Amino acid sequence: MPELPSFLALAVALLYALALVCVYRILLTYRTAQGAIAWIMGLLGLPYLAVPLFLLFGRNRFSGYVRARRLGDKSLRPLLNRLEQGPETISAPQQGDAGRDLQVLSRLARQPFTGGNQFTLLKDGEATFEALFEAMEDARHYILLEFYIVRSDRVGQRIKTILKRKLAQGVQVWFLYDDIGSVWLPRKYLRELSAAGANVASFGDGNIRRRRFQINFRNHRKLLVCDGTVGFVGGINLGDEYLGCAMDQEPWRDTHCRVEGPAALGLQLAWLEDWNWASDDTPTLHWEPQRAGDQEALILPTGPADPHETCTLFFLNCINNAQSRIWIASPYFVPDFQVINALQLAALRGVDVRILIPEKSDNPLIRMAAYSYLVQASQAGIGIYRYQPGFMHQKVVLVDDRYAAIGTANLDNRSMRLNFEISALTTAPSFVRAVDTMLTEDLAQCQLMTARDYRDRSLLFRISCRAVRLLAPLL
Repeated sequence: MPELPSFLALAVALLYALALVCVYRILLTYRTAQGAIAWIMGLLGLPYLAVPLFLLFGRNRFSGYVRARRLGDKSLRPLLNRLEQGPETISAPQQGDAGRDLQVLSRLARQPFTGGNQFTLLKDGEATFEALFEAMEDARHYILLEFYIVRSDRVGQRIKTILKRKLAQGVQVWFLYDDIGSVWLPRKYLRELSAAGANVASFGDGNIRRRRFQINFRNHRKLLVCDGTVGFVGGINLGDEYLGCAMDQEPWRDTHCRVEGPAALGLQLAWLEDWNWASDDTPTLHWEPQRAGDQEALILPTGPADPHETCTLFFLNCINNAQSRIWIASPYFVPDFQVINALQLAALRGVDVRILIPEKSDNPLIRMAAYSYLVQASQAGIGIYRYQPGFMHQKVVLVDDRYAAIGTANLDNRSMRLNFEISALTTAPSFVRAVDTMLTEDLAQCQLMTARDYRDRSLLFRISCRAVRLLAPLL
């Protein structure tokens, strides 16, 4: 076959041409020099391996995603203006100089702090699902759902039953899910909701086969909004594992919160942006702020479509401005150098830095990678605590006695740069005290890790941990 060498030469030429196209995209869109250099070296040195990996993991499919509030004719900017000009808007939280870092967060969120809110801490799956079910049953106009993982188990079936009943009562339902997180959700489940009148959309277009070339960017948000007056946000997905029905029969320790008042419209705005992206539709919703309490609050959506690395800046702002303590609970602890350096500096200046991570994990690689930080952490005075019973999946930040945040973001590269996340933050003293009490109870069930927990392990284990840490951008 004399033409075979020519065919191979053409294939190689096309492969290198595709690699150069990938390099061009990287040079236009990269955010970290380290990641860009690694990709470029791989694409030019091993294109037959790096090109498929880049198409699978590296390409930002949201580079053309413009936040919906800036979308020409469909702009949601008027809705944001109504929220900003509402009677409960707080242009500058009444915190004096200590509140400047909160204004930074408001600018990052592109949402205002609002007053007139009421936050309720939901400390486990049972309390969360009970509150979710009650809010949906009480809905009179519409229900907005957005979850990373939806299962067709007992919780999922209960959700579907309530939604179908509310649809029959004339309540509108919009149901948004991520097709990577919900890959095992049966199509029958979605068809039944659609047949009952629900508006159903996938953040990734609903076709897992078409997304096989772009699985790295995911909508990791978990939120519910009813009638624009009450919302929920936190780490809990729709599944039985939060009720002690996981394979190991141990409950997942997680945290959610109920949000009432104008801040619920902040959750609604974030949902609407995502729905607009997924479906090219802008539903008509209620946008009049309803006072529910006296708490100041901010909703902070983050994601790879933002002009800044919003999630990274959120954590850095919290860490750098902590004066007495910074406590962070995260199931996945694989911070980049910026975050670990900020944590070290905070500890060295006398801040009480505590990181709560799980002893048991659904990702053994991340568990191993966390060990590699123990020496750095111990030397600086950072306390890393492993939660012993069950799997701790909560994402909580507590800064001094000033504010607390409950949300979906983890201390890892995926949350910092790849996933769409969302957090709810409040300065309410009663809520901050409740979070303090909750984390103190969790810490009582934790084991403090030290450098010896790493150094006393076998050389093979330590090398493996360091090697896994190199994969941090993909974990």
